Amino acid sequence: MLIPNGSVFMPPVLTLTGIPGLESVQHWIGIPFCVMYFIAVIGNSLILGIIKYEHSLHKPMYIFLAMLGATDIALSTCILPKMLGIFWFHLPEISFEACLLQMWFIHSFQAVESGILLAMALDRYVAICDPLRHTTIFSQQLLIHIAVAVTLRAGILVAPSIVLIKCRLKLYRTTVISHTYCEHMAIVKLAIEDVCINKIYGLFVAFCILGFDIIFITLSYIQIFITVFQLPQKEARFKAFNTCIAHICVFLQFYLLAFFSFFTHRFGAHIPPYVHILLSNLYLLVPPFLNPIVYGVKTKQIRDHVLKIFFSKKPS
Repeated sequence: MLIPNGSVFMPPVLTLTGIPGLESVQHWIGIPFCVMYFIAVIGNSLILGIIKYEHSLHKPMYIFLAMLGATDIALSTCILPKMLGIFWFHLPEISFEACLLQMWFIHSFQAVESGILLAMALDRYVAICDPLRHTTIFSQQLLIHIAVAVTLRAGILVAPSIVLIKCRLKLYRTTVISHTYCEHMAIVKLAIEDVCINKIYGLFVAFCILGFDIIFITLSYIQIFITVFQLPQKEARFKAFNTCIAHICVFLQFYLLAFFSFFTHRFGAHIPPYVHILLSNLYLLVPPFLNPIVYGVKTKQIRDHVLKIFFSKKPS
């Protein structure tokens, strides 16, 4: 096989540079990222523990919240240890297979989180628009089916992108990835060969998951708002709307960051690379960091149990 000068055939090891243009201050950038990670892990673990041991919270809304917390911990753990290895310990190398595995985990957990947000929106839709049938519809069996379906959808749709890279792309112009983690397009752009199929499939997965979910989440909340504003009592309207505030905040910060990161990576040729890389990192770290804070503040049941844990008087 004729290999063009300067190209690499199936590189065994890749190098992650970190944040292009900010290499001299990466060790400082790692500090807030590390703080955000520990808050995310502690906050989501606390919520998971509260929901597990408090039987009054064994309801669809809180079970979905627990699923979201577990996904947030897994997603942030996929990227931060390696990122800090680059920033603090100058360990940029990663094997090609490990890079593909990290890519699969990251994009799969992103898809799982999107699916859970859709399930939470549908739960609120039924709870507000058809409250008498909520318990019947969102049975324990349905919750299990939703968890399995969301996980399988993510894993199955993301897996072919790895196969396409592994089987189609053999020659690479460089082994250096200008990123802090292994992202699909960052790897694909290294290849010399035609990558149209890889790009098309990446767009297909993005619109099948994010596009599908955001459409149905938006429709659910439109119907929720219509129902809420038709309630005769102001107090009932406020109570119903207040139950959705936390979901809306989480929904907006997840999808706004997701779409900005997605489109700048593909169409933002004039955006400085460090801006895109920073936003990509924030997209993966901010939702796990903010979700437990948002739900801890806005959800009374969670807030009360957190306060009980930290401020309950110990028996003398």
